[in-house]
Amino acid sequence: MSGHGDFAGASSGHENDSGARTERDVVADGDATELLSEDLAISYPATDEPIVECETVVLPAGEITAIVGPNGSGKSTLLKAMAHQLSPDSGQVLLDGERVQSFGSKRLARELGLLSQENDSPGTFTVEDLAYHGRYPHRGFFDSLSAEDHEAVDRAIDLAGVEHLRDTEMANLSGGQKQLAWIAMILAQDTDVLLLDEPTTFLDLHHQLRVMEVVRTLNDEAGVTVGIVLHDVGQAARFADNIVAMSDGEPYDWGPPVDVVTEDLLRAVFQVEASVDAEGDTGPHIAPHHAIDE
Repeated sequence: MSGHGDFAGASSGHENDSGARTERDVVADGDATELLSEDLAISYPATDEPIVECETVVLPAGEITAIVGPNGSGKSTLLKAMAHQLSPDSGQVLLDGERVQSFGSKRLARELGLLSQENDSPGTFTVEDLAYHGRYPHRGFFDSLSAEDHEAVDRAIDLAGVEHLRDTEMANLSGGQKQLAWIAMILAQDTDVLLLDEPTTFLDLHHQLRVMEVVRTLNDEAGVTVGIVLHDVGQAARFADNIVAMSDGEPYDWGPPVDVVTEDLLRAVFQVEASVDAEGDTGPHIAPHHAIDE
């Protein structure tokens, strides 16, 4: 592996041109939450050997970390283990120093939200119905909706940009609109950590950008710690503070996009010859040339 050392120390920092700390730094150092995995080995019942092995992967508090890699590299498996959707064969996942295995399901859902690749809801659900479903960790079984629930749903629908679709049934939405509705639901859950598994896959460019802009806004305004699996390395370089590049079930490299997204990495991990302009205002720009024969 060709890592840059301790990933926890490789965050991008958030300074303005004068070197002053920004409001995001203050949020990240205060109430934001770190998610850390240590010595993970993860397998499925049908596999004899672990398909993911990671010594350390950390999602720094109050920052966006993108997990990238080719198909089958273990990105989604790692994310599921960090969300306690998969139990590792060994190792642990710590949420601000506490093992996620020690959390009850409802308590964990108040701290950590996961949006999986595939989601299904009754077609008769409206966007608003789905958003209110995100409030379940904050309510008792017989509790009625509170003013806080209504405020959280209104805020989530507004942030996701689906106010105009609020009363529309899910069956009548396009793929991109459905994804934004699901994001409204996970935002209404109002967690300190948000994990997203390939939320832009199969979306057109407009909706890809809308999803990523929502994630960036949420992080900027609320200091939410975000872990996001992405196929598009260029998208990760633009929107993420940190990148974890996975290869064959292990982190190959990690750190700020300007350090990680290199021509050597694209060649070694993605089997692509490309040029990388590291001086772009929105992060490294990638110009692919051709695929390398395997």
